[in-house]
Parts: sequence; C-alpha cells; structure tokens
Amino acid sequence: MFWLKIIRDFIKILRAGQTPNQIAGGFALGAIIGLSPSFTLQGILIWLIILVLDVNLSSALFSFTLFSLFAYLLDPLFHRLGYALLVNIDALKGMWTTLYNVPIAPLTRFYNTVVLGSFVSALILFFPIHMGMKRFVVAYRSHVGSKVEKWKIYQTINRSVLVRWYTKIRDLGP
Repeated sequence: MFWLKIIRDFIKILRAGQTPNQIAGGFALGAIIGLSPSFTLQGILIWLIILVLDVNLSSALFSFTLFSLFAYLLDPLFHRLGYALLVNIDALKGMWTTLYNVPIAPLTRFYNTVVLGSFVSALILFFPIHMGMKRFVVAYRSHVGSKVEKWKIYQTINRSVLVRWYTKIRDLGP
C-alpha cells in the first residue's frame, strides 16, 4: 500500500504542483542517498539538505527507493572506483590518512571502497539526473500526462479497492 501511495503521489506531482526544478532537485538528492549508503554522516547531511531546501520530498523518497534497488547491482563498479581513489592515486593518500584521523571523519566511512565509490558516483551523476528529470517533468506535463491517464493500468490502480480505501482513511485524518 505504501508503494502505491508513493507512485500515485509521484504521478500527481508530475501533473501539477511544484516547479520542475523543485521536483528534479528532490529526485537528484534522493538519488544520492539511494546510490550511497544512507547511514553515514554524508547520508544524514543529504537528508537534512532535502528537508531544508525547497525540493519535493515525494520525488526524493521515490528516487531513494528506485536507486536503492539498483545500487546493489552497481557495487562492483563502486568498489573499483573507491579502490582506485583510495589506493591507486598516490596524491590522495595523505588526504585519506589525515581525514581518517580527524575525529568525526570516520563517521563518513570513506575508508570503505564501496561507500567512497558510490558517493563519488552519486555526486558525478547529480547534475545529469537533475537535468534529465527536469526535462522529463516538462515533457510529461506538456505531452505525456494526458496519455498516461488513458492507460488501463493507471485507471485500474486508480479505481482499485486498496486505493479507494486508502483515500477514505486519508481524508478522515486531521
């Protein structure tokens, strides 16, 4: 039920609501958290950025969920990148040693190759994801939205007993 609500809310957001920039910002920030481990210092900081900035929280949650599903498949690539950054580049070894000895820095877990590789990859992908999502929202609002509403699967989900039951319960709240 929770997943249906996230998808339904995301489709509502695509149709109207916040600006494409706000939706794309939430999606891109959610992708950073989805691609990299969440329970690190940088993951907590990204969550705080999402809450402080005027970005769409539903698109961030949707993106976090989506990218979390694929992040495990990319772990070997993240390991290679993290290993290259930690071990193979001699110019960075002094920085990693200093960073490791700073009291709060080990909470980032940058000494882990997968954590480092995934976070660096997520930062590199931030702008392409943001720009792609922004274009997608604009295209969806101008061309695709009315076509999606005619799809049988969309109508089936919208008319399902679970969605109607959830809507009734949601509307009873304060």
